[in-house]
Amino acid sequence: MPAVAVAGPLIVAKNLGRAFGSIAAVTGLDLTIARAAVFGLVGPDGAGKTTTLRMLATILAPTTGWVTVAGFDTMTAAQPIKERIGYMAQEFRLYGDLSVQENLDFFADICGVRGRVRRERIERLLHFARLTEFTQRRASQLSGGMKKKLALACSLIHQPDILLLDEPTTGVDPLARREFWDILSQLHLQGVTMVISTPYMDEAERCSAIGLMYEGRLVVSGTPAEIKRLVTGEIIEVCPQGAGQGVNLIRRAEALVHSLPGVIEVQTYGNLLHIIVEDAARGMPLVAQALRSHGIEPAGLRTTTARMEQAFIWLIRRQQGLGEGTA
Repeated sequence: MPAVAVAGPLIVAKNLGRAFGSIAAVTGLDLTIARAAVFGLVGPDGAGKTTTLRMLATILAPTTGWVTVAGFDTMTAAQPIKERIGYMAQEFRLYGDLSVQENLDFFADICGVRGRVRRERIERLLHFARLTEFTQRRASQLSGGMKKKLALACSLIHQPDILLLDEPTTGVDPLARREFWDILSQLHLQGVTMVISTPYMDEAERCSAIGLMYEGRLVVSGTPAEIKRLVTGEIIEVCPQGAGQGVNLIRRAEALVHSLPGVIEVQTYGNLLHIIVEDAARGMPLVAQALRSHGIEPAGLRTTTARMEQAFIWLIRRQQGLGEGTA
């Protein structure tokens, strides 16, 4: 397979859309993804992430607009695109009755990888995915994390230039998620371009660029730092403490502070309140006074920086014309 030799962005979409009957899954999506980027499509279930990836992979045809991958139009040149991508669906179909080795052999056959190249590549992928000791274990007997790593190895058997991964760490434990991302980081260092959909905001932080999707639309795209800077104002963090600890206390504290002068928005994170204000220096004493006057101690009162999920909630509410509420 010839290497990708495209000048400029590797993936470009303009006004991309896909409808299923009367339901618009993706609408008016404009996307530009650079070579060797780790691009995250971030959003909740139903945001349109999977539909977008399937259009990039030429599995679904767009209803509107167009998209090119590695310089090829998905509508007119699907085969050259398929030769250059590795696609890992949410439910990647491993064969449970086959061993790890047999699954890799099967996908090598499909991709036409044979002979010495095949042996060397499978050996390298087994080591890369840390599955060398499990070659004879049936896929159905692997842990969730090991299944994900085997699925990734099968997607890499033909050495694609571009990886499309649909929520690859959903349903696996935190340690397996970290190991999976360690593998992706190694691929990134090798120059592989990746588009990864995820509902996890901590995974968004690992990407070189992200696109936040909501209800089928791309809300904003940019680097994680750029997107977090879109949250205007300053953020005060406080842990309300007092009688009646729990949700009721948090709700009481929220009600007390959200109407204070200079408060733009209030979001909750467990037992913490994040209060977005115009000026933290003026806002902090007002918050402390309001809480203490009602028997609530403002423990851990401090300023903090925006989280990715905070930026996401902020941007969605701006889009919907809402200014307050909780996460």
